[in-house]
Amino acid sequence: MDSVLYTLAENIREQNYVIATYYIKLPKETDVFKKASTLAIGQTIGTWIPIPGITDEIREKYMGKVVNIFDVPSLDLVTQIDTNEREYIIQIAYPAVNFSTDLPLMITSLLGNDASTSAQVKLLDIEFPEKYASEFEGPSYGIEGIRKFAGIQERPILLNMIKPCTGLTPKEGAKIFYETALGGVDFIKDDELLGNPPYSKPEERVREYKKAAEAAYEETGERVKYFVNVTSGAGEILENIRRVEEAGADGIMVNFAAVGYSVLKEVTEATKLPVLGHAAGSGMFYEGVLNGMSSPLAAGKLARLAGADIVMVNTPYGGYPLNHQKYMQTVAQLVLPFYHLKPSMPSIGGGVHPGMVEKYIGEVGKDIVLAAGGAVQGHPGGAAAGARAMRQAIDIVMSGADFEEAAKEKEELCIALKMWKYVK
Repeated sequence: MDSVLYTLAENIREQNYVIATYYIKLPKETDVFKKASTLAIGQTIGTWIPIPGITDEIREKYMGKVVNIFDVPSLDLVTQIDTNEREYIIQIAYPAVNFSTDLPLMITSLLGNDASTSAQVKLLDIEFPEKYASEFEGPSYGIEGIRKFAGIQERPILLNMIKPCTGLTPKEGAKIFYETALGGVDFIKDDELLGNPPYSKPEERVREYKKAAEAAYEETGERVKYFVNVTSGAGEILENIRRVEEAGADGIMVNFAAVGYSVLKEVTEATKLPVLGHAAGSGMFYEGVLNGMSSPLAAGKLARLAGADIVMVNTPYGGYPLNHQKYMQTVAQLVLPFYHLKPSMPSIGGGVHPGMVEKYIGEVGKDIVLAAGGAVQGHPGGAAAGARAMRQAIDIVMSGADFEEAAKEKEELCIALKMWKYVK
């Protein structure tokens, strides 16, 4: 067996290789060893055909290596194979020197050349060696920093987004901001659909919303933080950041699914403000069964590696058919120890209302941002009442009291629970 092309996991872990884990489905007669080796070669030195210029040194230093092949289910006898297709998990190690910290080139190396290698694969995970990860700063705030920034230590942070999503001038949006802030939300952000339209420039929103935040502070004594969406083209996004910083922005929001992980990394390194990474549209990365990436990788690990302090996480409870296991794995990728990288704070969105607060905290803990949209803006008593209902629900859960009994004493929460039922 070619020891340059194939290696054991134990022999590669401490070296500077990125290990990609793939899922692939093949006709039962396909030689999976040949398919895996074609992928390893094609995604690195680029061809399986002997050509001038490919030396032994190039193969040793720059060619991918097949680490593992697992068949699913594991069948060790040919007599056990009774289907026309076989499913496999393949692990390939890629020399990190081929792409260094260039995230677009890394993704191209792991996925981009599959047409010429004739391999339809889904990238399930990327295992980064410590040497490689050390080149990334990761989140600058992390969970602890975000809590200090918010001035909140012992409960989930409450976030709302201005609705309607588009069509409001900064002054019109500021009125909704003020009303929402009166109810006790901690953060308010732009909807991901509102970026840099001619009728609502980000820096203009910052100026108007900061006025609204100050006015609400005079009444409540609580100062709401505003995350402004700077998502735009690569040539404009850094200028957007400069302008909103000058206008007094509290935090930055960017849709990394649209602009890419490298732009997210550039944003996090260009500002000292906390960065909220939104994953709107990331389904295009993971909804394919035989291609793309897994959702925990696309919406979790890579966003954390690129430096997002807060990451919007979709849930299975808001109508989107997300697998519950993938939801939990995405949160895990954001918060569990990952070398020196600080944890990103998950911002739970999709189906967030007062009746779900206990379930969210019970599943993923208190170190989360609860992103409630319609449950705040759509409360019969208005946005302030909707925000109060959310805060009441959070306070009851954190107190450990019986939720349904304690909720009877809270007017705004009672009204909310008639619209959005309590879920244990």
